[in-house]
Amino acid sequence: MTARAIIIGAPRSGSGKTSVTIGILRALTRRGLKVRGAKSGPDYIDPGFHTAATGLSGVNLDSWAMPPSLLNALAARQADDTDFVILESAMGLFDGIPAAPGRTGSAADLARLYGLPVLLVLDVSGQSTTAAAVAKGFATYDPDVRMAGVVLNRLGSERHRRLSGDAIEAIGLPVVGAILRDPTLNLPERHLGLVQAGEYDDLMAHLDRLADMAEKSLDLDAVMALATPLAPAEGDFADALQPPGQRIALAEDAAFTFLYPHVVAYWRKAGVEIVPFSPLADEAPDDSCDVCWLPGGYPELHAGRLAASETFKTGMARFAATKPVHGECGGFMVLGEALEDASGETHGMLGLLGHSTSFAKRKMNLGYREARLRADCPLGAQGALVRGHEFHYAQMTATGNDEPLADLADGQGNPIGASGYRRGHVSGTFFHAIAKAGA
Repeated sequence: MTARAIIIGAPRSGSGKTSVTIGILRALTRRGLKVRGAKSGPDYIDPGFHTAATGLSGVNLDSWAMPPSLLNALAARQADDTDFVILESAMGLFDGIPAAPGRTGSAADLARLYGLPVLLVLDVSGQSTTAAAVAKGFATYDPDVRMAGVVLNRLGSERHRRLSGDAIEAIGLPVVGAILRDPTLNLPERHLGLVQAGEYDDLMAHLDRLADMAEKSLDLDAVMALATPLAPAEGDFADALQPPGQRIALAEDAAFTFLYPHVVAYWRKAGVEIVPFSPLADEAPDDSCDVCWLPGGYPELHAGRLAASETFKTGMARFAATKPVHGECGGFMVLGEALEDASGETHGMLGLLGHSTSFAKRKMNLGYREARLRADCPLGAQGALVRGHEFHYAQMTATGNDEPLADLADGQGNPIGASGYRRGHVSGTFFHAIAKAGA
């Protein structure tokens, strides 16, 4: 049997979707059920919390960046041998980009595609019966996206719950949860979103507090009854990012953390050996590996330690002399000549590419990207189209003289220009690759 699934949606970011999702995932896992999380869109932080809460891997399901066949394959894999899949929406439920029907990147695309019901999380602070108008708007906005129930969040009192809940139930939507305002349930954030799951000293204690909240404030049996089977059409992994080598040296520590779960899971399924190393521990990539991958992360928070890691720096130079090295976003920053941290102090980086970046001079860069590769690299062959996402505050302060890696367009196909750099065996970009663009 396939898993049953439900989407946790909301009007906007900050409504409490993540806390409700994690609470449900952890509470059902504690009941002995096999539960998996999924995240719509390109967010690479929340799947880490889903994995920690359940002990089973999370995944991104992105209707813009992933061709339909790959999307179906990933959804089917998540539903296999699982009781429930809890799918967390990014931003607001209907938020995506103007694109072909079903390819906007929104969670609503997934609700339509798989016929999944939505559990709507409403932050009702500062309102009461008006919450019913918001809920009715969600219930009628798109007849192909079904609101199955509502969770009231950040309630101030029992009276607040009655006023909001009774008004919503009067329009025919069941209220299956009511959560009192409690700042201790909030997850801490930084400039790219939530502080990552792996950075908590007491992660499981916090996850269990969220599970306790779910048990106390939600009717979990009613939530499970609302879920419907997740039965995707047949798919395949033809448009997944192919392994760039048989043995991949992967930077993995607090400075290098942003790697999409579906990418590395597919590499492993293809028989690849992942050989992790820690630049912050002054480790170098294993010379026996075929390729080195520096994922994104927070190098700007650790620039001094990276600059002082001589074994890492000399080992990377030795590796790059004969074998491919690729860096994404934070990894791309480390491949350059220098990185200026938030305090304005400049630190020498690997110098394998000629650019320099600054986190002191900040400007948000955010959005979907489609890249046509100008040369062979670990992302694919020359001419290949790769879809991904860009989200960073760091700015380029020097461009160097290296060749561009790709020609970039935004999610609607508008040209952005040349992006990333390549020199010898080394390549890097600010954008995170998600999948091949497909046919």
